Amino acid sequence: MRLLRRALPAAALASLLALAAGCAASDESGSASESIEGGTLVYATGDAEPTCLDPHVGGNYPQGLISTQYLEPLFGRTADGEIVPWLAVSGEASEDGHSWDITLRDDITFTDGTPFDAEAVKTNIEHLQNPDTASSTGYLAVEQVERVEVVDETHVTLHLSTPKSAMLEVLSQQWAAMQSPAGIARGMDENCQAPIGTGPFVVENWAPQEAVTLTRNDDYVATNPEIDHEGPAHVETIEWRFIPDAATRQAALASGEVHVIDNPLPTDIAAAEGLGLGHIDAPRPASSNRIELNTSQTPFDDDLVREAFLRSADPSPGIDTLFSGTTIRSHSVLSSVEPFGVSDEALFETDADGADALLEEAGWTERADDGTRMRDGERLTVRFPVSTNQSTAAEQSLFEQIQQNTAAVGFDVVLEPMDLSSWYGALAAHEYEAVSAPYTTVGPDVLRILYHSEGTVPAPSGYFANNAQLTIDELDALLDEALATTDPATREQLYREAQEIILGTHAVLPLYDQQNHFLTNGVEGVTTIHTISTPTFVNAQLTE
Repeated sequence: MRLLRRALPAAALASLLALAAGCAASDESGSASESIEGGTLVYATGDAEPTCLDPHVGGNYPQGLISTQYLEPLFGRTADGEIVPWLAVSGEASEDGHSWDITLRDDITFTDGTPFDAEAVKTNIEHLQNPDTASSTGYLAVEQVERVEVVDETHVTLHLSTPKSAMLEVLSQQWAAMQSPAGIARGMDENCQAPIGTGPFVVENWAPQEAVTLTRNDDYVATNPEIDHEGPAHVETIEWRFIPDAATRQAALASGEVHVIDNPLPTDIAAAEGLGLGHIDAPRPASSNRIELNTSQTPFDDDLVREAFLRSADPSPGIDTLFSGTTIRSHSVLSSVEPFGVSDEALFETDADGADALLEEAGWTERADDGTRMRDGERLTVRFPVSTNQSTAAEQSLFEQIQQNTAAVGFDVVLEPMDLSSWYGALAAHEYEAVSAPYTTVGPDVLRILYHSEGTVPAPSGYFANNAQLTIDELDALLDEALATTDPATREQLYREAQEIILGTHAVLPLYDQQNHFLTNGVEGVTTIHTISTPTFVNAQLTE
C-alpha cells in the first residue's frame, strides 16, 4: 500500500517558490504592510518552560512547540489530512503490513554537518526506544518497531511486531522528529540544552526561566512543503521568552515589545481584530479537551456514579461565557479536525434530577452537613489535580463551575492546582478521580493510546495515557484491528465503533477542541504546521 507521492523535482519546486517569493506577505488578519529582511522576532509563550529542549525526552506540548523551529519530521500533514513527505520522499507498507519501506531525501544535512541518511533514522528510532531516554509520546510512536534495517543511504525499512496503519502519521509528529546522531551521542544533558536538527533555526543559547535564543540556519534546505520562498528564513533570530502571565504577554504584544504570543485570554482574542492584531486559530489534532474519570477506583468504578457526574457537570454555559465565543462545546473524544470523530450530544444532556436518582441507586444516600453525599461513612470525594501550566485561566474557571454544579447533587470535587511536574506525579501515583489531560498526536490512533488497556501500563518515562483506566476487551480488539488494517474505509468504521464504546462508558466528558490561539503584531507570514498545530517562522517577516 503506497501512501505518499514523491516530492516535486528540485527544478519544479524552485519555480513554484520563485513565484511565491514575489507575493506580498500577509498575516491572518488580512492586513498588508511593508516587510523587512532580517531582525529578531520575539515570541512569548505561556506554556510551561521545557526541562529539556529535546522532544524525544519526555514528550509534552511545550517541547513540540519550540522544537518545531529546529527539528523536522520525516513526514507532515496537509490541512485536509493528507500525509506528505518532509525529510522523507515516500513511505510504503508491505502487503502484510509488518514492514514500512521509507525513502529519504539525499540533499539534507544536519546543522552540525552530519549527513541525514538511513543511519540517522535508525539512530533516532533507537534513541526513542531506549529506556534511558525516558520518552513517552515518541516512544509510543515507534514501540511496534522491532528492527530498523538500513538498506542503503536513502532507504530504510522498519520491521514491526504488528501492522501499524498509523506509522506515517505518528512519524509526522514533533516528538519523533529527526536529530543529528552526533548530537545525540553527546549525552542527554548536553543534547537537552541544544538539540541539533535540520530546521530553519538553530538553538544558540538557553537562559532558564528567561528565554531561548534561536539563530537562523543560513544553509537551510527547504523540506516544509508550505515554505513560500527559496533559501533560509527571513528573520535572523528568534527570542523565545517564557512569560507565564497572560496579561503581561498581551501588554508586551500591544506595546510592540513582542511579535507573537500564545495562550491569549479569550477576551483578548475577541478584541484582536479591533486592535489591529493578527489572530491564528489552530485547534490541535487527535483528542479533544476532556475530563476523564478514573474507573479503577471509588467512586467512579461505578457506572451509575460516572453517569451522574456527566449529567450534573453542565459545562456548556461556562464554555459559552468564559471563552468569549472563541470555542464551542464538543461532544466527541476526537478533535474537530479529525474526520472520524463521533459526537453524541444526548449522552451529556444536563439532568440534575436524573443525577440524584442515579446516586441514590448507587447507594450514596446519606448527606454530610455541607451537602456532600456519603455511603457507609465515606464522602463522595473527587480529587481533581489541575496543571496550572496546561490549563488556561478560563479553563480553570470552567472547572470551578463544574465543581459547583456537581456539588448541587452531592459530589465533593477537590480541585488541586499544581505545577506540571507535580501533576505528572499525582497521575503516576493514581492520586486522582478526575483529570483533564490534554494529549496531542496525529490521527485517530490516539484512541488506542488513550483508551486501550495497554495504556494503563507506564511508558519508560513513567507516564501512562489511559487516565480513564479503561480495560475493555471488545474495545481493545477494535483498536488493535484498526491499527492493523490497511483499508481506509474499514479503519474508519472500526474507529467509529470504538468511540461508541468509549462514550458509552460515561468515563469521558468532552469539553472543546484543544485550544491553540496565537496573536501577532508587527510580523507577517506566521503559519502553523498541520501536524500538531505549532507555529513555524520559516516564512515570517517583521514589518515596518
